Amino acid sequence: QVQLVESGGGLVQPGGSLRLSCAASGTIFTINDMGWYRQAPGKQRDLVAVITSGGNANYADSVQGRFAISRDNAKNTVYLQMNSLKPEDTAVYYCNADLQFLSGSYLRRRNTFWGQGTQVTVSS
Repeated sequence: QVQLVESGGGLVQPGGSLRLSCAASGTIFTINDMGWYRQAPGKQRDLVAVITSGGNANYADSVQGRFAISRDNAKNTVYLQMNSLKPEDTAVYYCNADLQFLSGSYLRRRNTFWGQGTQVTVSS
């Protein structure tokens, strides 16, 4: 069974920084794209950043230059370094991963998995 477990959320003052982590576990063969999304109350879930297995990253315009996504392929982990945080960055942050995994005893499947979400609150 594949799981994505996030950590690192919390309360921070405007202008501060946080680093989110998301580790994938289970019988995983390969991980393709990994990404971070966020959802504020009453709003849809939006893409924040995505990174390919080769390390190419793309960002939402709203976080470009402030956030940095990275990954450690040996640890099946993706990170989101968030700097110069603003109150409008307040949301639940979710990681996801497009990966190939062992299903049952011998089937190799591909699917996208989500973490449980971690709250980030930017407030003075």
